[in-house]
Amino acid sequence: MPESVTVGSEIPATASSTVTSKTGEPWWRTAVVYQVYIRSFADGDGDGVGDIRGLRDRVPYLKALGVDALWINPWYPSPMADAGYDVADYRVIDPVFGTLADAEALLREAIAADLRVILDIVPNHTSSEHRWFQAALAGDEQARRRYLFRPGRGPRGDQPPNDWRSQFGGSAWTRVVDGDGRAGDWYLHLFAAGQPDLDWTNPEVRDEFEDVLRFWFDRGVDGFRIDVAHGLAKHPGLPDAGDLEQGSTPVAGHPAWDQDTVHEIYRDWRRIADSYAEPRVFVAEAWVADNERLSHYLRPDELHTAFQFDLLQAPFRAAAMRGTIDDALAAAASVAASPTWVLSNHDVVRHVTRYARAQPGGKVDMVIERARFGAEPADVALGMRRARAAALLTLALPGSAYIYQGDELGLPEVEDIPARLRQDPMFAGTGGADPGRDGSRVPLPWTPEPPSYGFSPDDAHAAPWLPQPQLWSALAASAQADDAASSLSLYREALSIRRAGLAGLEPLEWIATPRDVLAFRRCGVECWINTGAADAAMPDGTVLLASGPCSEPGKLPADTAAWITAR
Repeated sequence: MPESVTVGSEIPATASSTVTSKTGEPWWRTAVVYQVYIRSFADGDGDGVGDIRGLRDRVPYLKALGVDALWINPWYPSPMADAGYDVADYRVIDPVFGTLADAEALLREAIAADLRVILDIVPNHTSSEHRWFQAALAGDEQARRRYLFRPGRGPRGDQPPNDWRSQFGGSAWTRVVDGDGRAGDWYLHLFAAGQPDLDWTNPEVRDEFEDVLRFWFDRGVDGFRIDVAHGLAKHPGLPDAGDLEQGSTPVAGHPAWDQDTVHEIYRDWRRIADSYAEPRVFVAEAWVADNERLSHYLRPDELHTAFQFDLLQAPFRAAAMRGTIDDALAAAASVAASPTWVLSNHDVVRHVTRYARAQPGGKVDMVIERARFGAEPADVALGMRRARAAALLTLALPGSAYIYQGDELGLPEVEDIPARLRQDPMFAGTGGADPGRDGSRVPLPWTPEPPSYGFSPDDAHAAPWLPQPQLWSALAASAQADDAASSLSLYREALSIRRAGLAGLEPLEWIATPRDVLAFRRCGVECWINTGAADAAMPDGTVLLASGPCSEPGKLPADTAAWITAR
């Protein structure tokens, strides 16, 4: 008999979570959520930018794919200093995306299709064009107290208040000019200068965002993904970070990130979510030092779920993947939470391309990954094989999973966007040293025909907001729809099998394997993945689904995963 060990345990639902999925668990504990980066999903009005009309037209596609819910990136009014994550008004739809009536129609149509809807909320900062910040610049002291204005250091106040760095490069502080034309105080922006950080010790800030939550919950939104969930609370006094200042790398103890007082905010938010007859839910984007710190956000009276970024950062190596999964499951179980798996999103290099190059020995650093664009050729065919295998691994794990739009099509990162067309502030903020995140945000291909590959209507009056490569033609959704060997067909079949028997929180049992192979058993199904360079042995059973051809019984090819029922 093969050696096996049980990992994880049954995770009880909280008393307030009464709405359950087909597994008997609250829906959010086991859901597959599709991330809609709305600017690049589907353009309904021909202006080259995705919008709500385009999304509404594609609801049948998402239903047929087999996902349970949608997460929609910010659709609020914004000057787009950071692709919508600089919000000017949290209760309105940006006209480029549609209207509030369009959003409400989408919510009704999603409900009719049995799809939940999660929105993005951006509470760490506003846009510099938000009415509060504009009032602050005009000298309104009450408005200034909603942000983090501080006098500069040095005899003339011409040095930033501390040594914190922006995530987009350079200082995290910008000095303002007062009404009399003289240089004044500095304001904190952990991201772009157009994204001033809020002061969450101010009750007015807390009250405003609690009202924003209710505004959307009352319209039927099922929950929120919380942007920069680890950033709202800062260490009192805003001290220097010193040696802890390492840019985007999560460092324990940094005074700008993951402060314990942030949890008071989320306890208040949880009470609001639980006050609804059908409780609303949250998922945290929290880049923290380790899973022990992440688990603090998932205590029963705080947030429901948090992205498990460690799997996203793991190389395509069996040992690294197993260690990541073990650590994540243990941390989630310690606070009776469910893990939330993700392989790609709008902020990272698409995993087809991450897997298309030599795999590092430790965690994947996205800045280094982007630096490899011009330094190491990408074997996209290899990356595709590994991405398909990783998808089966992820969808077989207990808990919930997120699919970034285009994952199901096997889209790679677009690495050769001309500098003049790049829009990510990371590119400008680093003087081009970091190519930024635009390559993962290129508009989707729906049909094989240029110029927009079905992203925009045939009579569109503008080109897509980012250029699409010619290879989009072969990867278009319609080109893959009837191809049983396509990436789209693999995802549809995997989600169908998962819904029928693999969804849930039943713990997994590891199966003893050679070094380059990973295997576990759940719900009567075994998941095998071979990260090595040669064929590997696996049980001679019924193959329910494989990420690539498995022509010889009992053999699992390199860079391939299979779901089997062993004999």
